[in-house]
Amino acid sequence: MDEQITRQEGIATESANGRLKNSFSSWFWSSMIAATLTHFGFFALVNFAEPEDVSATVAPIETVVLPPDVEIPDAPEPIVRPATPVIAPTDIETDITIAPTTFTSISVDDLPLPPEEVEMDVSAAPEFFPFTVKPDYTNAAEVRRALEREYPPLLRDAGIGGTVQVWFFIDENGVVQNQLVNATSGHKALDDAALRVAPVFRFTPALNRDKAVPVWISLPITFRTN
Repeated sequence: MDEQITRQEGIATESANGRLKNSFSSWFWSSMIAATLTHFGFFALVNFAEPEDVSATVAPIETVVLPPDVEIPDAPEPIVRPATPVIAPTDIETDITIAPTTFTSISVDDLPLPPEEVEMDVSAAPEFFPFTVKPDYTNAAEVRRALEREYPPLLRDAGIGGTVQVWFFIDENGVVQNQLVNATSGHKALDDAALRVAPVFRFTPALNRDKAVPVWISLPITFRTN
């Protein structure tokens, strides 16, 4: 079986093993040439990545102009104090006397007159008056008619209403002596109408304990359409 030449039916033939050994050289060199050409083609066709530029740039150096040197003056010399205190000469009279104080030298006839009492109109502006029983108005029906009478027609027909906070100055008999707007309604016509309605109010007198006193109070007057 290992023989290169066998005889079969009288004819000399070459075995497969012999043929392989004889063709080894041609197959080897053919393979080497094919591998070399394949490598050269691979490197020629493939585009390899190039490394990035990592070079460093240096900024130009700027020169800085330093400010001129400031000369600091020397500290002032300390004030020379005298080693011993010096007493300034002062002439003082030794015969100074103080007159005795007595009340006999003051005459009561020369005293100024006391200031005259000035009557203040307490009804001119709101101020506080002490009271223990507040006044209440007693004529609600009459006030209601006054509200309807004094309601400005233009505002009433337009359906515009509002509330006016009014100051009332009430005397000892419960009669309104003065009235002022405390907080406006936003409409001057309603404010003026409220001041015309205020004198219609009748109150019970305010009491400070058992004494009737005049007082300032604040009440709302409201105009509205029903």
